[in-house]
Amino acid sequence: MSEQQPTQQGDVVVEAQDLRQVYTIRRGMLSAPAQLQAVGGVSFTVRAGRTLAVVGESGCGKSTLARMVSLIETPAAGRLTLDGTDVTHAGAQQRQQLRKTVQLVFQNPYGSLNPRKKISAALEDPLAINTRLGKAERAERARAMLSRVGLRPEYADRYPHMFSGGQRQRIAIARALMLAPKLVVADEPVSALDVSIQAQVLNLLADLQAQLGLAYLFISHDLAVVRHIAHDVLVMYLGHAVEQGPKDRIFAQPLHPYTQALLASTPGLVTGGAAPRERIVLKGELPSPLNPPPGCVFSTRCAHVTDRCRAERPVQRLLDERRVACHHAEDFLASATRQPLFNLKMRSL
Repeated sequence: MSEQQPTQQGDVVVEAQDLRQVYTIRRGMLSAPAQLQAVGGVSFTVRAGRTLAVVGESGCGKSTLARMVSLIETPAAGRLTLDGTDVTHAGAQQRQQLRKTVQLVFQNPYGSLNPRKKISAALEDPLAINTRLGKAERAERARAMLSRVGLRPEYADRYPHMFSGGQRQRIAIARALMLAPKLVVADEPVSALDVSIQAQVLNLLADLQAQLGLAYLFISHDLAVVRHIAHDVLVMYLGHAVEQGPKDRIFAQPLHPYTQALLASTPGLVTGGAAPRERIVLKGELPSPLNPPPGCVFSTRCAHVTDRCRAERPVQRLLDERRVACHHAEDFLASATRQPLFNLKMRSL
């Protein structure tokens, strides 16, 4: 059996440029359809051996972004390059081949496995569909992959209901790796698990990344989990990227008011004797994506809003080794330089 070869560290696996997704919403027979912009121009790069975490509250566009990157949906605009191939202009056959390069790990391990099929079938089906391997070799690879994710090979003959949530998620990870992908899109992969089990699954993902050179696009709302596994962070609000860059920079000194509110509302991020960060309470409701604010998308809830924020949408610009979309980011940087917002020490999961 041939082993999965690690991707070369540092190679660009996925690159997105101004990705956009728009849905047409029907509002009844007497009303014209509305346009909902779920993702409004997001750009990023993920290299082999690196993890980009996408964070934000529900409805910000995280899962839509994941569906575009995993080729489930076609972007309405923008450019997506996967393993050096421009997906947005690829033909059907080329897209089918590229789907082997990116695989998904879903949130719910109880719903992502067919209860009527043995684990062996769940792991071997991708090989049966996408390769010409014989039955014996498919079975051998499935058992080897179970060992790789910390499960006994004989578990292949059992059904999903015979496993705990953590074991099922390990099986889901094993299934995602059967076709030797270069990118794994993990959509809230540990949110349905107990905290102690979360740590085990996150450590497994980190070990697999080190062994195989995998790139991860990690979707999460749990900033403690993000701080544990991510190298870079992309903060989304109402379909837009408001701040993105190295994890340590963003967690130590967030420059966008929305990022500051997210970090201040998460228990356990300030440790080691540092003074607790004053909690920032966001007022007002999340604007409707059918009618976003004309200026900054965060202007209706921001405590620092000005007339310029309400009228002019800020563009991302490079500042302190990260990109931030805020008219007043320089002021926040100057304030944070005088007094760091967050202690860099991390609590253990």
